[in-house]
Amino acid sequence: MEVVSVLGKQEWKRVLKAGDRVFIGSNAASPVAVVQQLLAHIDLFHDIELTHILTLGETPWAEAKYKNHLRLNSLFLGRGPREAVQHGYADYTPSFLSEVPALFEEGLLPLDVAIIQVTPPDVNGFCSMGVSVDVVSSAVRHAKHVIVQINAFMPRTFGESFIHIDQIDYAVEINTPIVELPVQGTDEVSQRIGQYVAMLVNDGSCLQLGAGRIPNAILSSLSNHNDLGLHSEMVSDGVIELLQNGNINNRYKKIRRGRSVTSFCVGTKRIYDYVDENPHFEFLPSEYVNNPAIIGKNDQVVAINSAIEVDLTGQVVSDSVGHRFYSGIGGQVDFIRGANLSRGGRPIIALPSTTKSGTVSRIVPFIAEGSGVVTTRGDVHYVVTEYGIASLRGKSIRERALELIQVAHPDFRDWLLEKVREHFWVPTYQHSHTSTLQEFGSVEMEKITLNCPGHFFIRPLHPSDERHLQEFFYSHTQETKLLRYRYNPEQMSREKAHSLVNVDQSKDPALCIIRKEGVFEQIEAVGRYYYIEATNMGEVAFVVRENMRGHGLARTLTKRLLQIAAQRKLTRMVAYVRPENTPMLKTLEKVNFTRIPSDDPMEVCMGYTFPSED
Repeated sequence: MEVVSVLGKQEWKRVLKAGDRVFIGSNAASPVAVVQQLLAHIDLFHDIELTHILTLGETPWAEAKYKNHLRLNSLFLGRGPREAVQHGYADYTPSFLSEVPALFEEGLLPLDVAIIQVTPPDVNGFCSMGVSVDVVSSAVRHAKHVIVQINAFMPRTFGESFIHIDQIDYAVEINTPIVELPVQGTDEVSQRIGQYVAMLVNDGSCLQLGAGRIPNAILSSLSNHNDLGLHSEMVSDGVIELLQNGNINNRYKKIRRGRSVTSFCVGTKRIYDYVDENPHFEFLPSEYVNNPAIIGKNDQVVAINSAIEVDLTGQVVSDSVGHRFYSGIGGQVDFIRGANLSRGGRPIIALPSTTKSGTVSRIVPFIAEGSGVVTTRGDVHYVVTEYGIASLRGKSIRERALELIQVAHPDFRDWLLEKVREHFWVPTYQHSHTSTLQEFGSVEMEKITLNCPGHFFIRPLHPSDERHLQEFFYSHTQETKLLRYRYNPEQMSREKAHSLVNVDQSKDPALCIIRKEGVFEQIEAVGRYYYIEATNMGEVAFVVRENMRGHGLARTLTKRLLQIAAQRKLTRMVAYVRPENTPMLKTLEKVNFTRIPSDDPMEVCMGYTFPSED
């Protein structure tokens, strides 16, 4: 390694010639100062190709004034390269991040020079690549020449982050603070998304997520989770509290147990200081960290990624807006597919339901012309917005459309439904969607604890529950049907089921308790009341799956319905029960219903009167 104060024309001529390809280090470790020294002498060369993934900070090489001497071929687009591509003087090569190292190794993108940032060497002559190992590691191994910016500000990270001085041609000592990515504060939308995503994360899950407002909200919603693992292509400030508080301890990971695995780090000085000399972090190359087969070796991998838009079949657009390329494929597909391979894994796309202005839906009937599908409709299990969780795995096109419309912004639901009806994806009986149940709060699903094992949630019934309700009905015995419906119906058609789940929640609230085990979801109980306007009363009814009776489901539903009715200022609730339905009578009595005289010997009338506000 030859240390120089500045790289002049002679040094550049020794390692570079016309037509060569130059790799530039990634993310927060982009060696901008050294590349600027190259640009100062770029008129010595012709047809130089620069290549890199995302880089933070300035990208002067993407400016139009250099286009006669070099051309950028970016594998992921930030702001500067994005504008250059849109104006035609740079290129974009879509590639899975896990496969970028193979492009260097197999000669599809042979590298002549790699320019990177490193720490000062230790006593044994090893420098650390610091906060960006990702594809830098492969670039260093396969480039003919390596030039480094030695930066004392660079954190010294562990894992496979080291390069020996014997592998380096030239080094320039330039001490500059590492580029920071400010922490984005959460807002109401991101907080609601975070709360919904947290419901899909079980204790012992292994996490992958990025940086930004939504990932930060998700991480802040995991403060009550235990024994989480971390295997993520990147880490940022949001993980620090969970690591310090022990929520993330990597205890149950199947590989690299006890260690947080990543390939690069972006954020503020706080996270850079946290990973510096921290043996609990392993910075490993992208060909390992992003390898779906490696990811899938851990159990319960929860891969959380975002999107520009999602269509009603579940196709995910992430790198383009129409004909304009915006970002890149990155590691989204790697981790979505890795989570699919993981036992109990959950591939999740999380995004706001609209653009910032609120005028454009990000749940769309069809993908915009020119936009590219990054993640296919067969890869994603869940799509989460601030309006809930759409479960897609194993769902038909009709069921997917209904699930996704349910999590779209209410202003766009009728439009989305009309669009899919035009193509007969949903039957003609499917009409406008339910209103939200405001009394439930901003997050319309709540995890509940029952006196039996399992993961249970209470939430409003949705139009997409049509098939779930049908299956629930056919699980009933004849006795249950007789006690609930007062006769013995033999059929619950899809159309009938639709009428029972697609209700006006602002008038006749309908709730269900569901069991979730992995991707399995099943209705265990349903409760509702029908509003009687003439008397300002509600008639309550509920039914519980036979094998779930005695665990408090009916009482939970009735209490929640009473709360809703009280908020709506109803005067009374009534229930009509067959005399032999002893369990229901006892349940109602436990929540302070009393018997009301009835002229019908075949039923018992139970009533609950709300306290007067006087």
